[in-house]
Amino acid sequence: MNSLAVKRRRFILTALIIPVTLLICFVVFPAFDLIRMSFTDWDGLSSSSNFVKLENYISMFKNKDLWQSLGNNAVYFFVHLLMIPVELAFAVLLNSKLRAAKFYKTMVFLPYIINGVAISYAFSYFFSPVNGAFDNLLEAVRLGMLKQSWLSDPKIVNFVLAFVSLWRFSGYHIVLFTAALQSVNRDMIEAATLDGANAWQMFRYIQTPSIMLMVDFILFDNIRGAMQVFDIPFVMTAGGPGYASSTFTLYTIKTAFTFSNFGLASAMAVAIMAIIILIYIVQNKLIHGIILKEDKHDENA
Repeated sequence: MNSLAVKRRRFILTALIIPVTLLICFVVFPAFDLIRMSFTDWDGLSSSSNFVKLENYISMFKNKDLWQSLGNNAVYFFVHLLMIPVELAFAVLLNSKLRAAKFYKTMVFLPYIINGVAISYAFSYFFSPVNGAFDNLLEAVRLGMLKQSWLSDPKIVNFVLAFVSLWRFSGYHIVLFTAALQSVNRDMIEAATLDGANAWQMFRYIQTPSIMLMVDFILFDNIRGAMQVFDIPFVMTAGGPGYASSTFTLYTIKTAFTFSNFGLASAMAVAIMAIIILIYIVQNKLIHGIILKEDKHDENA
């Protein structure tokens, strides 16, 4: 028995060698090097750099354009956040005995597997002020007075880009919610049905508490995606007009490769990593607090 345990332990350790090595080489080491670089003035070309202490971080916090870019990220976050209940409702609908449910699941998931650059180019033409399909649709339904400069008006451009992001990722969230709903204990659902629970009560007291871990994951995915969004604004507007649609990641990359300030860009990358981790810790405590309350409520019931 002891020899079998030793063999299992050896197998586990052997199987972990490659993934742990890759993790250290391509994640841990680059992360520490990024932190080191954030305290220098490296321009990306020189063989040497100077230690500048906290100068990059101070410069970052004083940069108004960077704060504007971070505010643009918030638009993506809140648009996706408000859509989560709708995505969950669609998942509940697809999880019910709906005719052609598999076809609908495929259709909602399809945008997620399409290349992001291709989607961005397609929507660039869709919202183009020159014979754009969206303006033509408005004309067709006699709403031509609503025509706008969709990708050049600072007041609405981020909402347009957030809509494109929503179209691309909502299907992914719906499929995840559907998978989580299918794992809900069927005995509980059948017992609730026999007790006369209606659809809303089933959703509120059985399905939602049972999938809170999936809600936690999708909220984190929303935070991570909103803070790191890059391809859609880069392709569709290049962050313009001015910095009106720039995002934190887009501004960081521009700082590094356009202005050759890799030290400052590294400080920005460290900051966005810290923000994501901090928000996730707070969110995780809130979600697990809700789960514990639900468990206590069930025990008392």
